[in-house]
Amino acid sequence: MKPRKIPMRKDIVTGDMFPKKELVRVVRDKEGHVSLDTTSKANGRGAYISLNRDVANTAKKQRIFDKAFEVKVPDAFYDELIAYVDHQQARKELFGDK
Repeated sequence: MKPRKIPMRKDIVTGDMFPKKELVRVVRDKEGHVSLDTTSKANGRGAYISLNRDVANTAKKQRIFDKAFEVKVPDAFYDELIAYVDHQQARKELFGDK
């Protein structure tokens, strides 16, 4: 049996390639609203960021999504992103890889 192909995506902050399941998608819709896409199925332009606290903090510091989506992203979004990544990283440490 042939092994399944693992979809890879590039982390927008570090530029490294990771399996899609190890990243979170951030999406900008047609109206210019930026939000987390936990299902990876929302319509709009997407960018991926790894589930790492340091990477999320770097994204906030460098305003990565402002540049990627060419819109002004509020600080509240970056705080939500950091909280989500922190939660997911804690889940991973607590329950292990699934």
